[in-house]
Formats: sequence, structure tokens, C-alpha cells
Amino acid sequence: MSYFKNKVAWVTGATSGIGEHLVYAMAQAGAKIAISSRRASELERVQAACPKPEDILIIPLDVTQIETFPQVSEKVWNHFGQIDILVLNAGISQRSLAKETQIDVDQRLMAVNYFGVIGLAKAVLPYMLKQQSGQMVVTSSVMGKVGTPMRSAYAASKHALHGFFDSLRAELKNDNIAVTIICPGYVRTEISINALTSDGSKHKKMSPGNANGYTPKEFAAKAMKVIAKRKEEVYIGGKEIMAIYLKRYLPRLWSYVVTRIQVT
Repeated sequence: MSYFKNKVAWVTGATSGIGEHLVYAMAQAGAKIAISSRRASELERVQAACPKPEDILIIPLDVTQIETFPQVSEKVWNHFGQIDILVLNAGISQRSLAKETQIDVDQRLMAVNYFGVIGLAKAVLPYMLKQQSGQMVVTSSVMGKVGTPMRSAYAASKHALHGFFDSLRAELKNDNIAVTIICPGYVRTEISINALTSDGSKHKKMSPGNANGYTPKEFAAKAMKVIAKRKEEVYIGGKEIMAIYLKRYLPRLWSYVVTRIQVT
């Protein structure tokens, strides 16, 4: 894709699932990329798997450590001299009833999925304003548009992203900076395995929905087209995407359906 050639992208959550395969797709398309996650050894693995490892900058990052964002953003800027695409992909899911979920679990989900995301966006924004160009790509979820049982804090964190980035998009209308929100349905990643339960421990199970969803490579191919077109908001998934339209156009029917579906 010519859109990505010689562009500089920065991808968080870059060592697994959607993030990892977006790195490969962008690298194959000619982008130079900063890759971030907490595990340096996994970042090295992803770097080595790219066609030109010398074009991949490893930036270890814990998205809950917001105080480090200005420093690491400056490092990316100084290394490449530009930041064209920021892919805000790091996140964690949930598998627990609201009434049983400890409040510190809700706080952790918000820290990773919301504050970590907007914090990095705010750290990078001055550089995009300086160059008067750029694109922020936000990985939301179908849960960013609806709520289902066992996902209360996760849905809340993703809903919050839409509010923030819809507002930011409007504020940047004259600055040549796009905001693209991508809402995945089921993707065959470890997100359900790593999801937090009521006490903060991992779920350790692959949900049937995820097991039968798009592969990360398939999803990344679709996401690349969306990013290249600088679309505002898109939904990528199977029949689970219909939940968004039911909620929007037939809210009473959705209220009936959501209490009767089996959520895993």
C-alpha cells in the first residue's frame, strides 16, 4: 500500500494479536515503525520478523506509566524525525460480573484501556501539530458501542475512548490530523485468555467467539485498508457486529436480546 511507504508509525501492544500483525503489514508496505509493549524480548522477536529490522525501533513501554510518555515520545521523534501514524492498540479485557468485580480491577482496566491511551495520544499530539499532519488509530471494540454482561468495566473503558477521540477529531479538523477508531469484533487473539476476572487474576480461557473469529493477519489486512482511507470509525468482525446496529436502530429489541445471549 503506497499510503504507508516511508511513513513512520508507532504501534503499542505490538507483540501479540492485532498489534503484532499490523506491525508486519505496515513494515511490508514500507513503513518505519516504533514498536512498544512491556516485554523487550518479545519486541526483539517482532523486530527480527520484519523485512527490514533496521527500520524497526524498539520502545519498551508500560502504558500505565503515564509519566514516562513525554520522554519516550521524544525518543521516537528524535530517532525518526516524524511520527505519521500512532496506533493506540494496547488493552486488556474482562470476564466478571459487575457486582463481583473489585474496584481496583475497574481502575486497572481504565488505567490501561483509557488513561494509557489518551495519555500517549496527548504526548504525541504536539509533534503531529508541529508537522501539521498525522493520524491516530485507536483500537476500540464492539464493546465501545454496546454493553453486555461480564464486560462492565471493559465496555466503560472503550465507550470512554469514543467520547474522547470524537471530541479530539473535531478539535483537529483544521490541522490535517485524522482520528480513526476501529472496533473489532471477535479476533483469534489471547485477549480472552488474558482478560481480568473479579479479583484481577487472568481468565486463562479462550472464548469460543475469539477462537472462531478472524485471524490477526486477516484482521490486520482489513484494518490497513481502513487506515489508508483515513476513515473516522469502522466495525470489523462477523455477525457480532450486528449488536451495534441493533442497539442503534432497535434498542428495545437489543435490550431483550442482550439479557438472553450467552456471553463467554
